[in-house]
Amino acid sequence: MKSSNRIAVVGLGSMGYGIATSLLRAGHTVVGLDVSETLVQNFHAAGGATDDGVVFDAAVVVVLNAAQTEDVLFGADGIVARLHPGGVVVSCATVPPQFAVEMETRCAAQNVLYLDAPISGGSVKAGLGQLSIMASGCSEAFAAAKPVLDATAQTVFELGAKAGPGSAMKAVNQLLAGVHIATMAEALTFGMTQGVTPEKFLEVISKCAGTSWMLENRAPHIVEGDYTPHSSVNIWPKDLGIVLDVAQAAGFEAPITTAALAQFDAAKHMGLGAEDDAAVAKVYAKQAGLTLKGDA
Repeated sequence: MKSSNRIAVVGLGSMGYGIATSLLRAGHTVVGLDVSETLVQNFHAAGGATDDGVVFDAAVVVVLNAAQTEDVLFGADGIVARLHPGGVVVSCATVPPQFAVEMETRCAAQNVLYLDAPISGGSVKAGLGQLSIMASGCSEAFAAAKPVLDATAQTVFELGAKAGPGSAMKAVNQLLAGVHIATMAEALTFGMTQGVTPEKFLEVISKCAGTSWMLENRAPHIVEGDYTPHSSVNIWPKDLGIVLDVAQAAGFEAPITTAALAQFDAAKHMGLGAEDDAAVAKVYAKQAGLTLKGDA
């Protein structure tokens, strides 16, 4: 790829929008694509290019799941058909490893490279171009994707010479991340039953051995009563479901993941799916008869 490239970012949610703006900042011509016309217009107003039908050097796919990824790549108006020969798909969604293998094979049949490239870091780091990317793919895919990776990542882990290992590592990360969020919510609300306020919980535990990145990132949302979705509850039934599917295929039991998934499912059934994933604390609060800030 050239120093300045024409790049499509498909999916302008909190992570995709940050990736797109980071690519703009690096000097690339970036077209933002999304089912929401409002998000597309917002990105265009921020400097995004008009989609004039010209082919792309790279497509960064930042959608919810495997089904959406496949549709974006190969469905009606699939983006693979709009890439130069030797262009690259940088696939960022959390998907099963075998799905990534299948997408790599199908892309190769159309002379397009595929980088299995799940992301971590949240919307803030996406906007700063400081993501961690768990990537796997052939050397040609890494080379073609280098301008994208340089603009969007603080750390790129090269995990294998074919698709699959990147998604496997993301499943490991999501097991921990989802469990940490649910456990943080459980500990915070348990503290409330003992007279420990959410504010005091955050002040003390964030400086003690029980802390985690997720605790320090998500507990403030509960303290402030602000559940604006940086990462929504709806993500976790999908991601932890992938973890459990992969575990089952490996003959591996994951009881703690199963328990965390049940709490996110409960939050979704309470109508909290579109809220920030810290809203899983509301499940515990309801069970214990507690009132969190922002709740009646």
